[in-house]
Amino acid sequence: MNSLKDNVAVVTDAMYVIVGASGNTGSIIANSLLSKGKKVRVMGRDAERLERFVRKGAEAFTAELSDAAALTKAFSGARAAYLMLPPVKSREDQERQSDAIAKAVKESGLRYAVHLSSYGAQVPEGTGPIAGLHSSEQKLNAISTLNVLHLRAAYFMENNLAAIGMIHGMGIIGNALLPDLKLPMIATPDVGDYAAQRLLHLDFSGKQTRELLGERDLSMAEVTAAIARGIGKPDLRYEQFPYDQVQQVLEQMGMPPKKAAVYIEMFKSSLRRSRVRRKTPHRLRLNNLCRTSLRLHITGRLAPLRLSVQNRWRDARGVIQARRPDRTSRE
Repeated sequence: MNSLKDNVAVVTDAMYVIVGASGNTGSIIANSLLSKGKKVRVMGRDAERLERFVRKGAEAFTAELSDAAALTKAFSGARAAYLMLPPVKSREDQERQSDAIAKAVKESGLRYAVHLSSYGAQVPEGTGPIAGLHSSEQKLNAISTLNVLHLRAAYFMENNLAAIGMIHGMGIIGNALLPDLKLPMIATPDVGDYAAQRLLHLDFSGKQTRELLGERDLSMAEVTAAIARGIGKPDLRYEQFPYDQVQQVLEQMGMPPKKAAVYIEMFKSSLRRSRVRRKTPHRLRLNNLCRTSLRLHITGRLAPLRLSVQNRWRDARGVIQARRPDRTSRE
């Protein structure tokens, strides 16, 4: 396979486009490229959230990800782009957004892209929002002129941030996952750092995939134990809840029923480990110390979210307590 160096001359003032620049991974990438003196066009729906990058020299571009014409304009003239879909509202929204992105990539003539996908995205259906990322991969792969690197990132450690409200209100951590089911977990800064390096070097061609995993797989029981140590609450425990209760809680927290159902499907798919696990030569264990990362999240990121999250969980607390099952194990 040929790299960029074999095909085109390096352009020192080339533009990089970052979709979702104000998010967990996009912000890391934007800041990394700006620190290297690169020209960066940051994309998002809220101009105010992009202002911090503008102050560092970035160009802001506001657009909806379902607007193919706006995206085409944003990608035009760019050397490379970081592509991603926002947190899912529905599978229909995912398809509209990935359609628009693929159309814009093709019509703009974009040649290089790093695409944030997910662990398990090789499975075409039955995996909730991950199935939408499978579809997005396929649409980008169909563009013959595009060199794309799909980053199938593990479960984000930041997803555990929502637990602080439940810890405060109920003294436990709980969701639909089995307590001893080990899943790969990774911190979003590690994903962002890796993506930024690939954009800087453009050392990929054709259609490539990389699984980004943490140092080791973790179970929710292990995550709970790490959080317990970090917050000085040794009696903290994890409890698995039935899917219908979790869906009710998500809806009480303000999540639309369609969106809640999509996430429940993802939880269910995690139990079918053979559906999402696959040995591949393209797996990458980043040097990510999971316990240290969790401790940093607890001390540096959970505290500011405590009040906002606990208020939402207080409303949902009655659902869990009223319908808590005698047994939480599943076949």
